[in-house]
Amino acid sequence: MEIKLSEKALNWFKQEMEVEKGDFIRFYARYGGSSPFHEGFSLGMTREQPHEIGVETVVEGIHYYIEKSDEWFFNEHHLVVDVDNSSDELRYSYEN
Repeated sequence: MEIKLSEKALNWFKQEMEVEKGDFIRFYARYGGSSPFHEGFSLGMTREQPHEIGVETVVEGIHYYIEKSDEWFFNEHHLVVDVDNSSDELRYSYEN
């Protein structure tokens, strides 16, 4: 399992969240909404120090990660993070 971020997504994090080297961005399963795998759960994102990293991608010293306790949410799929051009918001997809 991997976290893949498009160039647009990396720029979104720099502009919208003002991330910089040494920051940690966590993707996590949150109660509410829906996802392709789990009704009643959706994907959340926050700036947070890790407890037990399960999956991590580091780009320009910025750590994008999923806690070990949230790996179940992804059903062994890769998380792909991009930006929706029409709303300028993050868009998540999943691939094998």
